[in-house]
Amino acid sequence: MTDKQQNILIIGAGLCGSLLALRLGQRGYNVSVYEKRPDLRKVNISAGRSINLAFSDRGNKAIKLVGLEEQVKSLCIPMNGRMIHDVHGNTFQSNYSGREYEFINSVSRGDLNALLLTEAEMHKNVNIYFNRKCKSVDFEKTTALFEDYETKKQFVEDADVIIATDGAGSAMRKSYYLGKKFLFSFSQDYLTHGYKELSILPDEKNGYRTYKNALHIWPRKDFMLIALPNLDGSFTVTLFLSYEDGEYNFNNLTTEKSVLEFFKKEFPDALVIMPNLLDDFFKNPTSPLGTIKCSPWHYKGNTLLMGDAAHAIVPFYGQGMNASFEDVVEFDKVLAQNLKTWEQVFKTYESNRKKNTDAIADLAIDNFHEMKDHVAHPIFQKKRKLEMALEKEFPDRYSSKYSLVTFNENIGYREAMLRGRAQDKAILNLLTNDEISLEDDLKSTLEKVMKETEAILEDDRIAGLK
Repeated sequence: MTDKQQNILIIGAGLCGSLLALRLGQRGYNVSVYEKRPDLRKVNISAGRSINLAFSDRGNKAIKLVGLEEQVKSLCIPMNGRMIHDVHGNTFQSNYSGREYEFINSVSRGDLNALLLTEAEMHKNVNIYFNRKCKSVDFEKTTALFEDYETKKQFVEDADVIIATDGAGSAMRKSYYLGKKFLFSFSQDYLTHGYKELSILPDEKNGYRTYKNALHIWPRKDFMLIALPNLDGSFTVTLFLSYEDGEYNFNNLTTEKSVLEFFKKEFPDALVIMPNLLDDFFKNPTSPLGTIKCSPWHYKGNTLLMGDAAHAIVPFYGQGMNASFEDVVEFDKVLAQNLKTWEQVFKTYESNRKKNTDAIADLAIDNFHEMKDHVAHPIFQKKRKLEMALEKEFPDRYSSKYSLVTFNENIGYREAMLRGRAQDKAILNLLTNDEISLEDDLKSTLEKVMKETEAILEDDRIAGLK
């Protein structure tokens, strides 16, 4: 049933769609990809979407699968930790791991997408069409209705299987939702915060105006600024701020004077290296941040949602792209089982995957609060210091929650979340009760942390949380 002569239609040629097309092309399937935007290799389209992303081990697992590790590495800038900026412009670095070989990377969305498209097109059995927007999907007939932006004409494509990787605003998910042919659950939760893209331009010699190998954060309790480096010497800066709460918010920052006053007060050291702030602020859109969960991801054996179309998350764990790339790895594992029908493939894939994408969605919300607020708290800083020391001293025995999620690509997000949360609770309890301190012998501290973690996990099991 899942034989290679079948035609697979992929809606959306973003990061997930282009990677999936490449992998299915490598497996010998006939693949057609339809993308609503123009070919990003020919025109510049950033449209206020984040132009760089955090790329880490789970994403790299997918890149290894398609044989592009070296090419992608050349697009990456390693970030060893968070560079925290206080209101006075003082900084300190909080590493992501006590193991020196563990770091995340800043990668250009456009460059990575272009590489995947080019590699996919090298396969004769893969065809990619641009400027063709999907309007709806008839999942009973396995057909999709498209509009050609150039000719303004509408046309219908049919296939044996349709896979939608068309992002958070997925046309196929909308068709599921409106179709009422089966029980479809859908939730969309927006944060009260939005985001706006800004930039730090390179200096006169095309160098970096601040430290290159870190993810910069200006945490301010209810809002924050972050900056990620680009290969050309610039940084992509993102302001996360409430739409309407607080002294300063997106709804009241409407004049140049108020924006400058806000940055002078809250991010003085960033303002010094952002002479183009006002241009960026008033030119770039303010966009919402939301989590999308839905089920099922498939209908019978002919249609499937993947990537953000199935599980869009907020960006605060740097795992959105990595999770979508991991989708392709997990889907590929199921294909390797040679199941008889596409329906079996889709059901197996979803039952393996959904609990993990639900977990990373929840973790990303947790990390929003951690980044804008907790990172500046003394007890949190103590916990991170201790975790770094434990990872350095016992690299094979201890991994923090962040490491479990980001660097342990062979365990699922759900397992990483449950163990990581229990460890966090254990360390914070022990520190608060003065049962451990940074001066103690690390071996005995590790034993106490592990014992307390297991007790919490056991309580969770009894309570049915695991």
